[in-house]
Amino acid sequence: MSRSIKKAVFPVAGLGSRFLPATKAQPKEMLPIVDKPLIQYAVEEAVEAGITEMIFITGRNKRAIEDHFDKAYELEAELASAGKQQLLEMVRSVIPKNVNCMYIRQPMALGLGHAVLCAKPIVGDDAFAVLLADDFMQGERDGPGVMAQMTATFAREQSSLLGVQDVPRAHTKQYGIVSTDPFGERLEKVGAIVEKPAPELAPSTLAVVGRYVLTPRIFSCLEKIGKGAGGEIQLTDGIEALMQYETVLAYRYKGRRFDCGSKLGYLQASVEIGLQHAETGAAFADWLGQRG
Repeated sequence: MSRSIKKAVFPVAGLGSRFLPATKAQPKEMLPIVDKPLIQYAVEEAVEAGITEMIFITGRNKRAIEDHFDKAYELEAELASAGKQQLLEMVRSVIPKNVNCMYIRQPMALGLGHAVLCAKPIVGDDAFAVLLADDFMQGERDGPGVMAQMTATFAREQSSLLGVQDVPRAHTKQYGIVSTDPFGERLEKVGAIVEKPAPELAPSTLAVVGRYVLTPRIFSCLEKIGKGAGGEIQLTDGIEALMQYETVLAYRYKGRRFDCGSKLGYLQASVEIGLQHAETGAAFADWLGQRG
């Protein structure tokens, strides 16, 4: 097993039902934050971490994701003939030349664990990252992104990592929740993990969010566990099985997360990135100030 992470899995087969009708004919991962879709932000986070193999687990009506990361001959020709060099370079730089994109169809919506398991033929015996585009993550200002933090930690610890943050106890029913013991700086050893516990039953308020680094043994665990909550193969159950064989660590990342699977989180991310954007930031801040 390599000490460095070069492969990332992006489960993008979900229906995006919370954003209907906007997602009736387009993937939720293609919803834009200012001028880039959610999935591009996630891929850029992986690229920053040194990852070069992007594996997308897709479903029906997800062709737009493949098209987005493909070469757009007609668009590039139009921009070139119009002399719009800046826009042309922007289109060409959506994905770096050294990065490969691969697509695997998830035939049925059988859960996040099943989506990860679909990546096994490409991932093989390597450790790998999992990024959920719904969770829009930003590192601290001038600091590394969340996945770059996690891959650097994996290179040192060689253990599976779960990105975690504290949430209000009333929200534990929306997350996988872990109980932990101290391990190191920003690291805790996972003792147990529970999928979406009721607040009164939650072992803690430390929630797993959409960033993982996993060893390849997770595949054999997912193959053995069978269906769990909701009749789906739950990644949480696979991680619980993985803990019987090896240490799993919770990593308290540096940065911020926006739950872009919810309308409120999506709006919050749009405002924050709009304020940071080089083109729109100053004028947008003035407009918000006038409305306040």
